[in-house]
Amino acid sequence: MSQSDGYQRFFPYDEPYDHQDDAMRRIREALVEERDVLFEGACGTGKTLASLVPALEYGRAAGKTVVITTNVHQQTRQFIEEARAINAQEPIRSVVFRGKASMCHIDVGYEECQALRDTTRDLVDKEQDIAELEAREGELLDASKEGDGEAAEARGAVMEEINDLEAGIEALREERNVCDRYYNNLTADTDEFYSWLYEDVRTPDEIYEHAHEMNLCGYELLKDGMEGVDLVICNYHHLLDPMIREQFFRWLGRDPEDIIVVFDEAHNVADAARDHASRKLTEQTLDGALDELEECEDARAEPAANVIRAFRTALVDTYEESFGFGDREAIGEDWEDVPIDNESGRDDLSVAFLQAYTGQGFETDLEQALALGEELDRRYEQAYKDGEATTRRDCPTLSAAGFIETWMESSVEPGQYPVLGVRRTETGVVGRAELYTCLPQQVTAPLFEELHSTILMSATLRPFDVTEDVLGLDDPLTMAYGEQFPEERRRTYAVETPALFASKRDDPETQETVGDTIEDVVRFTPGNTLAFFPSYAEAERYYHRFSGDSTPYLDEPGTRAEELRQEFVADDDAVLFTSLWGTLAEGVSFDDDDARSVVVVGVPYPHLDDRMEAVQRAYQNAFGEAEAGQDDEAGWRYAVEIPTVRKTRQALGRVIRSPEDFGVRVLVDERYTQSNRVELGDYSVYPSFPPEERNEHIDIAPEKLRFAMLNFFTDADAWDGTPPKP
Repeated sequence: MSQSDGYQRFFPYDEPYDHQDDAMRRIREALVEERDVLFEGACGTGKTLASLVPALEYGRAAGKTVVITTNVHQQTRQFIEEARAINAQEPIRSVVFRGKASMCHIDVGYEECQALRDTTRDLVDKEQDIAELEAREGELLDASKEGDGEAAEARGAVMEEINDLEAGIEALREERNVCDRYYNNLTADTDEFYSWLYEDVRTPDEIYEHAHEMNLCGYELLKDGMEGVDLVICNYHHLLDPMIREQFFRWLGRDPEDIIVVFDEAHNVADAARDHASRKLTEQTLDGALDELEECEDARAEPAANVIRAFRTALVDTYEESFGFGDREAIGEDWEDVPIDNESGRDDLSVAFLQAYTGQGFETDLEQALALGEELDRRYEQAYKDGEATTRRDCPTLSAAGFIETWMESSVEPGQYPVLGVRRTETGVVGRAELYTCLPQQVTAPLFEELHSTILMSATLRPFDVTEDVLGLDDPLTMAYGEQFPEERRRTYAVETPALFASKRDDPETQETVGDTIEDVVRFTPGNTLAFFPSYAEAERYYHRFSGDSTPYLDEPGTRAEELRQEFVADDDAVLFTSLWGTLAEGVSFDDDDARSVVVVGVPYPHLDDRMEAVQRAYQNAFGEAEAGQDDEAGWRYAVEIPTVRKTRQALGRVIRSPEDFGVRVLVDERYTQSNRVELGDYSVYPSFPPEERNEHIDIAPEKLRFAMLNFFTDADAWDGTPPKP
């Protein structure tokens, strides 16, 4: 049997596309060599199967488990569908794993759940001990009836032990610090549940409901039943959070070198890793620690309070001193950054802390605070287990001391950005300290190093050298498959409207030109149009300006995107206004009649605040050395320009998802055009697109766009009736 025959038995459809077959072959070879893979494929070209099929075949042959992960909820549903199709072709043991919070039947926190598990397990152990002792007591009773005096004496000791255990069981039952569902997991026959689980690929909701009907804890059964599975579907945080990852691998019963991970939407891994590595400490936690220490009768409480109080004082003083006239009154309910970093020397908060601290040495006091915090945390857990407390209490002293220790050590850590935040609560303005991780490779490089292989797939991973640097990959296999569907069934127009710089967006003439262009796109589309903007505010602006006959829909922050999408695609002549930074710009398909055109208005640069500048500096310091000298643009290119162009490319990929599909993609901003590249210089983003994509850009004047679209859709025989007149 050839290598291709081996992995193709996992392919659930008649035949793969040629590019899929080539990708599967190359991925299979990379897995044998234990290499990582960067896999870019245009939207709708079957990347998921091209990655999963060879990974599952190799994993089964080599005794590895495959984990596929995403941070896009809609993609999880697609993974489940693909896994079910594979399972129908070649049976696989699969688990779809979701966080405890959404699967808990009794709605308790993680630490409370841990304590409940411990006490429940203790109860079951006691019951098992009683069963064994009762069997022994029966044997001794029979022996004593035959006149064995030693047996009678031993039986008395056994009876006493049974009475003690029964008293302990009664206490546990009375205190109610036992989870009945987990108790059933440990004592009932769960074979029926696992038989049902592995008959198909079950969703977390299905697992929750089935376990609920059986009065079991589905989350704990999943954890206990993951050993030896072929495939796990999960969220990014199961892999990018170091604490969760360690437990997750333990549940799998696998060492990291026996795990193959497929990251979907891998262009998002850098931001996700950055968020998971960042640490925060709020003013409320500091207050809670001081209240806790005031109640604590321990010699270590005074030095612990000394160092924590100094940090709290420094935190408040630092953000208060940052306020100018009217700043405090303008603070809203969302966190707002207060810059404190200095180009040379310590940050403002660290300086204020050292000035506020008085004592024998803050390192010594911190050691006392950490030791006391750890002891208090153990006491709280034991009190909950013993039924002395109805909830598992957190230890703010431990949280605060651990953070302060990390904060004061952060000055020697490259890529760490210290920043304060403030927000308004019911009690007034409060602050927090945050250590923001600028370099994702600090999280991802150690992970990739310990795994057998990692496959990172996305429609927008190029340029590969930047992705390798940012994530800390060492000599990965790189492969890119561009548009695989017929070129005559798509058009990409770059419209020569004025560049929508922030300073130009309020210009009435610019707004009129852009608004008229959007109306032309919508009018000359035989079906639905997606309209993406650099922000929700811009989307709302042009939503209200729109005066065409098509039905307009507006996506707003906090809106349930899937419900809006369903309403939009049910229409047949509509336009959806949304942000390129929203959830509809990637990981969501608009196949065939769902949308026939997509328009991207402007270049969606992120908000360039101090935090983003810190990321730029970190990238510049890490990757600014070029062979010919210093590359002064590395920070901007890595942190801003490439992620921005990826956003645009993701949005363009929402339409034209199959060989039979057709549609038009419109870029409304002269910075996308080839003709203005030289004139715009560094402002042009045209060179940042992959060569084969930018070669399809057709530069066009705004007033000519309607004719081009009319001709394209007429050639595609797309009009239902008489087309509109230009």
